[in-house]
Amino acid sequence: MTNTAQPEGGFGPPGPGHPGGGPAAYGYPGPSYGYPQQPPAGAPGPVHGGAFPPGAPAGAGMPTGGGMPAGAGMPLGGGVPLMTIGDIAVTADTVLTPAGPMPLKGAVWTATDMSRTEQSMPAYAVVLAIVFFLFCLLGLFFLLIKETRTTGHVQVTVNSGGRFHSTMVPVNSPFAVADVMNRVNHVRAMSF
Repeated sequence: MTNTAQPEGGFGPPGPGHPGGGPAAYGYPGPSYGYPQQPPAGAPGPVHGGAFPPGAPAGAGMPTGGGMPAGAGMPLGGGVPLMTIGDIAVTADTVLTPAGPMPLKGAVWTATDMSRTEQSMPAYAVVLAIVFFLFCLLGLFFLLIKETRTTGHVQVTVNSGGRFHSTMVPVNSPFAVADVMNRVNHVRAMSF
């Protein structure tokens, strides 16, 4: 028995929503889903051919000296970002997040240190201790070498105006942890 009407996945006859054509079938919605379609006859076309309206100055939207299109760096609420913490920007009166702008006054800030600092003996210290132990007992001093490594992140959350946003700021040293904590303390003081 040969069934040529079913697509490769076996979900029914091919429909107009996929390359096989025909009526829509299970797993394949209508013709406008997933594949490019020709516009219907008489549909209005684009008003102009480019991305910018006719009459826009030459070079509109091209990077300026800062490497961004003109006006792209300005936040929607207006003002210049005074500080950023991860993907959170703070202006004089607004907290800008991917979740949307929030009022700075009355914002509740939380910072949680989720980093870890470990000390370990590097491999080269063990090799040097063995090599110099054979020559003199001073090689044992190489076993005192310690390597400190910080990994993890600091979680920063802000809650204001009925909105909530959380971000994870990666850190690689105790100084980076202190920097994030100081930034959060600074914006807490600005929130009053």
